[in-house]
Amino acid sequence: MDGKMSWSVADAVDYKASPADRTTTGGWIPALLILVIEICERLSTLGIGVNLVTYLSGTMHLPSAESANVVSDFMGTSFLLCLLGGFLADSYLGRYLTVAIFSVVQAFGTGMLTVVTKLPQLRPPPCGSSSGASKCQRANGFQIGLLYLSLYLIAMGTGGLKSSVSGFGTDQFDEKDEKEKSQMAYFFNRFFFFISTGSLLAVTVLVYIQDEVGRSWSYGICCISMLLAVVLFLSGTRRYRYKKSSGSPIVHILQVLVAAFRKRQLKYPANPAFLFEDFPEASRIQHTDQFRFLDKAAIGEEFHGETSTVNPWRLCSVTRVEEVKMMIQLLPVWATTIMFWTTYAQMMTFSVEQATTMDRSVGSFKIPAGSLNVFFVSAILITLAIYDRVIMPAMKKWKGKQGFTNLQRIGLGLTLSIMAMASAALTEVKRLSVAREAGKAAALRGAALPISVFTLVPQFFLVGSGEALIYTGQLDFFITRSPKGMKTMSTGLFLTTLSLGFFLSSFIVSIVKSGTGGKSGQGWLADNINHGRLDYFYGLLAALSTLNLAAFLYCATWIKPENAGDGLEMESATKSSSAEDKC
Repeated sequence: MDGKMSWSVADAVDYKASPADRTTTGGWIPALLILVIEICERLSTLGIGVNLVTYLSGTMHLPSAESANVVSDFMGTSFLLCLLGGFLADSYLGRYLTVAIFSVVQAFGTGMLTVVTKLPQLRPPPCGSSSGASKCQRANGFQIGLLYLSLYLIAMGTGGLKSSVSGFGTDQFDEKDEKEKSQMAYFFNRFFFFISTGSLLAVTVLVYIQDEVGRSWSYGICCISMLLAVVLFLSGTRRYRYKKSSGSPIVHILQVLVAAFRKRQLKYPANPAFLFEDFPEASRIQHTDQFRFLDKAAIGEEFHGETSTVNPWRLCSVTRVEEVKMMIQLLPVWATTIMFWTTYAQMMTFSVEQATTMDRSVGSFKIPAGSLNVFFVSAILITLAIYDRVIMPAMKKWKGKQGFTNLQRIGLGLTLSIMAMASAALTEVKRLSVAREAGKAAALRGAALPISVFTLVPQFFLVGSGEALIYTGQLDFFITRSPKGMKTMSTGLFLTTLSLGFFLSSFIVSIVKSGTGGKSGQGWLADNINHGRLDYFYGLLAALSTLNLAAFLYCATWIKPENAGDGLEMESATKSSSAEDKC
C-alpha cells in the first residue's frame, strides 16, 4: 500500500478520476503538448492584432482613430475574457475542458476571419475603382458586422485559453517532489520561449504573408495550426494530470462582501478570537486590523457549532476575510499599472500607421509596417537576458539582493513608457515636418515619405523593454502578495490591467478625437495622420503617464516590504503559481 501511494500524486487524478500515477501521467510530454497550444494562440492573436489596423484603414476604409479603437477593443476584450475563462475553469469546466473548448472557438473564429478577408463581397471596393468616385467607400454595416463577429470569437477563444493553458501546464508537475519541482522551473522558461517564438513568427512571417501574399492565407495558416494543436492536445488526454478546483475565488470574495453587508449593523466582538474560523491551524491567516468592516462577515451570530450547516453567504471564516483584505491591498498598484498598457496599445495602432507612411525599403526588400513590432519583441528578449545575466548577478554580488524588487521593476517599466511616448512625440514632429516639405503629392494616403521607418525603432524598443520589466514585476507582485487560495484570481486581476489599458486607449482616443476635431472633424487624430498632430497625442500620453508614475510612487511608499523569509517563500511561489502567467 505504501509503495502504491509513493507512486501517486496526492492532489491530482488521471482521466478516470483515479489517483494520478506519476510514472504514467504528467511530466514533460504532456507539458509540451500544452505548450503547442500556447504557441499557436500567440501566433494567431498577435499575428492578427499587430497588423489589423492597416486592414481596417487601408481595405475597410475606416478612419484612423476608429481603426485604432477597433484594435484596442479587440485586444482589450481578449484579456478581459480571461476572467470569464478563469471563472468557468474554477467553477464548472476545469482547466482541461476550458483549454479544449476555447481552442476550438478560437480556431473557428480564425477560420471565419479567413473567409471574411478572402471574399471580395465582404469588403468595399478599392479606392477610385468606381466610376466617378473621388473618395474611398467605407465598408457597410454587414461587412463590418461579420468582421467584428470573427474578431470577437477569436477574443473569446483567446481569453479562455489564457486563463488556463499555463496553469494546466503546471498541473503536470508535482510541487512536493523535488525533481518535478525543478522541472517546473524549466517549464516556465520553455513557456516564455514558446511565447516569444510565436510572437516573432507572428510579427515577421505572418505579417509578411499578409502584406505580400494575402491576409486570407496568413489567417488560414493560423486556423489550421490551431486545429492541429487541438488534435495534439486531445491526444494527450490519457497522460494528463487533473487537479480538482477548490471553487471560484470570485465567489469567495462575493460571499465575504455580502456577509459583511448583511451584518453591517452588528457590533464588533471585544476580542478577534471570538470571530468564526473553520480552517485548519496550518493554513489559517492571522487576523489583521485593516478594513475592519469586513470582519463583520466572520461574526458568528448564525453559527451554532456545526460547520456543515454554515451558510458561506452569511458567515465566513477569518481566513476567508483576510484573503479578501489581501486582495484589496493589491488594488492601488493594480490601478496605477493600467496606464502602461495604454501606451503599449499605441505600438499596435498609431505607430503602425506611422510606419505605413514612411520609407520601409531595405535594398529591394520592403519591410511590412506591422513587422516593426519585431523590435518590440527583440527588446523584451534583450532586456530579460541582460537582467538575468548581468543585473541580477551584479546586485547579488554587490548588495546581496536577487535583482530589483517587484515594485522597482514596475516603476522602471512605467518610467520607460514615459520615455517611449516622449520619443514617439519627437519622432512624429520630424515625420510631420518631412510630410510638409514633401508637398501635397507625397502626403497623399499611402504615399511613402522620404524618412526612414527605422526612426520609429526607439519607441518600439523602449516600450518593449518596459514591458519586460513591468510584466515580470506585476506578475511577481500579484502572485506573491495574494493568498494561496487566490493565486489564479490575482493573476486574472493582473491581466485585467492589460485589458483596461487597451480600453482606456480607446476612451482617450475618442475624447481627443471629439475634443480637437472642431468643425473640420480632423484635429490631432485626423483620418490622414499627415494632416493631424499625432505628436500632441503622444505628448498627452507622456504627461498622463508621468502623473500616473507619481501616483504609483505614492502608493508604493505605504506598501509593506516582505521580510527575508517571505521573500524566499514567495520566490518559490512565483515559480509554482504562475499558473496564468504569460498571455
